[in-house]
Amino acid sequence: MLLKIRGVLNEAQLNKIHEVVDRTGFQDGRLTAGSAARQVKENEELAPDAQAQQLLNRILMSSFGENMAFRNAALPNRLADFIFARYHQGMHYGDHIDEPIMGAGAKFRTDISMTTFLNPPGSYEGGELVIRTTFGETRVKLDAGDAVLYPSASLHHVAEVRSGERLVALTWIQSQVRDPARREILFDLVQSRDSLLKEQPGSELHQRVDRSYANLLRMWAEV
Repeated sequence: MLLKIRGVLNEAQLNKIHEVVDRTGFQDGRLTAGSAARQVKENEELAPDAQAQQLLNRILMSSFGENMAFRNAALPNRLADFIFARYHQGMHYGDHIDEPIMGAGAKFRTDISMTTFLNPPGSYEGGELVIRTTFGETRVKLDAGDAVLYPSASLHHVAEVRSGERLVALTWIQSQVRDPARREILFDLVQSRDSLLKEQPGSELHQRVDRSYANLLRMWAEV
């Protein structure tokens, strides 16, 4: 499932993120890449700074933790620290698949990748996130504060930035439900359940959908 989530970050949060990022500085993004990704990766990533990382994680994780669309779609079990990537003119990230296992200490499985856009789309040319799906390529370039979820197993790349600056926050999620098809079924069910709660509160239909969602989640979840 590929899902765009609008307005996760507000203007004040975006301004604070830019303030912290600007004073922290960047380094060559290839320093954190594996041997294969290093051959196709050309960007910059936020330089290591524990205090800045803690603050940025707190801003983003609190926002996503309160976002119902994210919680229902991802069913997060573990969430990696955010990586902040910057692309100037001529930079890009060629076709790649994200690492299946991540973590410097405790390891976790990457089921879902997420890109949060931090600059307005009109402030740079190019720089689309291009995700290959069974239905062809999907090109994603969202407003500042919007995010996109997509399967970590999908082949994807970042198109070359022709002008301006692209700034994004990246993270990877281990879901409580490993199988993407099952997650999509659960997402459809929970949306139907919540719609019925508004339209037919207490109805037998709402109770049936709610029970089906709960029991399927109980059957499929790994916690």
